[in-house]
Amino acid sequence: MRRRQILPALALLPLAVPALAQGTASPRDRADLQRVEAYLNSITTLRARFIQIAQNGATAQGTALIWRPGRMRFDYDPPEPLLLVANAGQFMHYDKELRQPSIVPVGSTPLGILLRDRITLSGEVTVSALQREAGFLRVTLFRTANPSEGRITLVLADNPMELRQWLVVDGQGRTTRVTLSAIETGIRLERATFDFNDPRFMQGPVDNN
Repeated sequence: MRRRQILPALALLPLAVPALAQGTASPRDRADLQRVEAYLNSITTLRARFIQIAQNGATAQGTALIWRPGRMRFDYDPPEPLLLVANAGQFMHYDKELRQPSIVPVGSTPLGILLRDRITLSGEVTVSALQREAGFLRVTLFRTANPSEGRITLVLADNPMELRQWLVVDGQGRTTRVTLSAIETGIRLERATFDFNDPRFMQGPVDNN
């Protein structure tokens, strides 16, 4: 498996359908987007297993943690030595074998939309597509001020609403799919898990239960 090609947990897949941001949203569309917005803002903490599939078919899996606002961690299962952590406005990708980090601002990636203090699906965020299929909603988003950085498509079970998958396309058109399972929300997480400067940081996901 080529590690550089599974990196884009920061990047995902656009749908070629008309934008909803131009007054074309139906009352049903608006109601569904309000429900999605309310659901995303209700998430404080989340833990799940993930499977990630890159554009070239390379796969990886591991454990994902989210602590809104601002924190996210992807621990990849061996043999992948990769770690992805968002905190303090930065995304850090770290190769445990090479001991080499790379850092980009959270605000420069589509995935950063999920980590905002208040997620609003209008204004600074543009909804470019909303699709309904077989009990799922697919919502495609991008940052209004910088659409060229990429887009994220959220796939949510509709009833009850639950985030099951996201797809990201980066500025170079590379796509990555992340599917979640064994999802837990409202759990207690350890702050050190997300703190680059804490000596316990490399110990992996820990909860306080």
